[in-house]
Amino acid sequence: MTMRMVWLVLTLLAAFPLSAQEKEENYVPEQDPAVLAKLSQWQDYKLGLLMTWGTYSQWGIVESWSLCGEDEGWCERRGPFANDYEKYKKAYENLKTSFNPLKFDPDRWAGAASEAGMRYVIFTTKHHDGFCMFDTKTTDYKITSKEGAFRVNPKSNVAREIFDAFRKKGLVAGVYYSKPDWHSPDYWWPYFPTPDRHVNYDPAKYPDRWNRFKNYTYSQIEELMTGYGPIDILWFDGAWVRPLNNMPKEFESWGKKHNYNQDVDMPRIAKMARQHQPGILVVDRWVNGFYENYLTPENKVPENALSVPWESCITMATSWSYVKTDKYKSVRELVHLLVDVVAKGGNLLLNIGPSPEGEWAPDAYDRLKGIAAWMKVNKESIYETRAIAPYKEGKVCLTRKKEGGAVYAIYLPEKNENRPPRTIGLKSLQPAAGATVTMPGVDGELRWKPDGNGVVIDLPESIQQKPPCENAWVIRISKIQR
Repeated sequence: MTMRMVWLVLTLLAAFPLSAQEKEENYVPEQDPAVLAKLSQWQDYKLGLLMTWGTYSQWGIVESWSLCGEDEGWCERRGPFANDYEKYKKAYENLKTSFNPLKFDPDRWAGAASEAGMRYVIFTTKHHDGFCMFDTKTTDYKITSKEGAFRVNPKSNVAREIFDAFRKKGLVAGVYYSKPDWHSPDYWWPYFPTPDRHVNYDPAKYPDRWNRFKNYTYSQIEELMTGYGPIDILWFDGAWVRPLNNMPKEFESWGKKHNYNQDVDMPRIAKMARQHQPGILVVDRWVNGFYENYLTPENKVPENALSVPWESCITMATSWSYVKTDKYKSVRELVHLLVDVVAKGGNLLLNIGPSPEGEWAPDAYDRLKGIAAWMKVNKESIYETRAIAPYKEGKVCLTRKKEGGAVYAIYLPEKNENRPPRTIGLKSLQPAAGATVTMPGVDGELRWKPDGNGVVIDLPESIQQKPPCENAWVIRISKIQR
């Protein structure tokens, strides 16, 4: 990773107050039985795929943010029009005419994700720039635009193609949708300048214009809820678009201080969505209340387990959007990341940014293949599990089966540690009388002995010489003492 990439990642994280992403004390539990049932099922999935894709992939730049007028590193413009905002914006918006992902093959993506053990996909139907990756009737700023190079392709409605392909492989579909829309004249009104990410006029002073934007947002979401098959998750981004009375002080650094009430009427939207898609999870990210069915810390893992449903969305490389020279995390890093998240009771949502041609980088496929190999042996320690204190002891993470009482101790080796240790010790738990202690992928039981209130588990030479997998080793304890 270059120093510039490191700096960009850090500045992007600085843009969003991290504490808001994991404030479980502000979580409002859902009451709808259909939503609760789907939420419990979602907590069993553990591993999902996020794809950040749009016209910006043609320039290999950060998604949308170079249109924003804030003087921040993540909004930096590059290229021939970098010093002329109006020319830059015009050229950026004109990317819709040249976006032509002729190698787009969602079936291949779905196959690789399914093999890796991913259970759900969330796709960017619209990012902050307002470009729609679906065939909306509300605007021509879309993948199927009459001016677009890809409009005649039979797969031009890419959101539908992606959702259909992934559902065929058994994954459930989730819609990423940006609440701000920097292309809409009813969000960024051309009459006023656009100093930052916020709406650039006072909605209370111009209620008709704001109501048009609310209805535009509602109409686009209704299109997605009615024309794209079963949708399980409605995943909103752009947390500054929210009721003013729900704007925490820590968010005041998000652009210029505004006393604007950017309420898009989430109750109305959620009611409509659930009429069309009963039980759908609504995730109004970082807007604590009834419409944040689970928390979403971004590009980080909480220090401790959370007692409420949560998901870490994290890049597989360093950028959310496509960068040709991007550096991908190793298979070992990704396996350890998954184990860490799951041990703390969360789901891991890994992001891949497709190229302008509609391909994933070879490294993305390689990493998924590595995850697939590990999951083939150890998936029982991941799916349908919940957190169990103390979550981690040294190099060992703990998970517990939601039903049945089994506990898994997952040993995370150091970078150059390629064989399991001779013994694995735990101080926090001990097998119950009559329990079996085994290692997935290995025949027979393991020998163990009590150690105070804990246990020492013996790994024979045969396992040390020929472990059942790479990157992390799992021990299953069928039942522990209470």
